[in-house]
Amino acid sequence: MTAVQQTMAPTRARQTDLKPVPFTRLAAYEWRKQLDTRAVRWLFVTIAVITAGVLAVSALVGEGNVSFEAFVTNTSTPLAMLLPIVAILATTAEWSQRTGLTTFTLEPRRLRVVWAKLVTAVGSGLAFFLVAVVIAALAHLAVITFRDADADWGLGAMTAGMVLMLAIWMVQGVAFGLALQSTPGAIVVYLVVPTIVGALTALVQSWENVWPWIDLQTSSMPLIMGDPMGGEQWAQLAVTAAIWVGLPLLVGILRVQRGEIKTA
Repeated sequence: MTAVQQTMAPTRARQTDLKPVPFTRLAAYEWRKQLDTRAVRWLFVTIAVITAGVLAVSALVGEGNVSFEAFVTNTSTPLAMLLPIVAILATTAEWSQRTGLTTFTLEPRRLRVVWAKLVTAVGSGLAFFLVAVVIAALAHLAVITFRDADADWGLGAMTAGMVLMLAIWMVQGVAFGLALQSTPGAIVVYLVVPTIVGALTALVQSWENVWPWIDLQTSSMPLIMGDPMGGEQWAQLAVTAAIWVGLPLLVGILRVQRGEIKTA
């Protein structure tokens, strides 16, 4: 063995010992970024305050005969409105907080990072939905105990529809964050654009048969309300999800894959 080969042998051994970052560790890192910022904590406080107010009104108004599913709807609605912003904040942190260079240096395979963001975003949505279900159960038990209300523990299609849409909205939050790579821009687009489209659906009545194929909010309304959905309704949901979730996600993946990661 020559002197050069003897010198290179330890280097090759060290390179062989290097192992890729496990996906579970990458997902845990992304999950921490979702929960470990001041903005996210205040957002959770806002969700908790809104949820508490909605539950109080539901429990105190009337005779308290509110079904368990109605309580689940009341507790999950604030999540559906605000939790996708958590996904936006965690995604755009790579650029707004300048963590992208560290993230993509530790894991150069950028698509794996995108998958980790998607998996943890959907996981957070489902986990917090379970928390909302537990809170709803406690609220329903309270009105049964203290207000002699009728017990109604059934869950139907409305709950299943909310679970599916919450997962879609969490993916949409990640998609907008990746596509725009700007926290204010992604939040504004996520909140304002659907509102504008929703207002147009009410104003332009002549397009009432077209809007379900364009507007995600319109196409998802039967699912959220627990109404039966036929093949056309599922097709409308698939098309609008492709427009409002799939297209921004594709743009975001291309930007992440091809863009230069900068520190400033």
